[in-house]
Amino acid sequence: MEKQIINIDPEILGGTPVFSGTRVPIKNLFDYLETGESIDYFLDDFEGVQREQVIKVLEMSHKLIETSSSIFV
Repeated sequence: MEKQIINIDPEILGGTPVFSGTRVPIKNLFDYLETGESIDYFLDDFEGVQREQVIKVLEMSHKLIETSSSIFV
């Protein structure tokens, strides 16, 4: 069984998707990457998030885009 990567709980930040075991929104990762910051810089700022979690979220996002490409047409 895979470890849960993303947690969505109405009691944590009103249900905003966060990295499991933290209160760090997934959106923060994409905000950092969008502005050109590195994964290492993100991890330095959010010590509770593990590199493996970041990689898994990026892999999940990639897979979602690949399988949903028809919605972008």
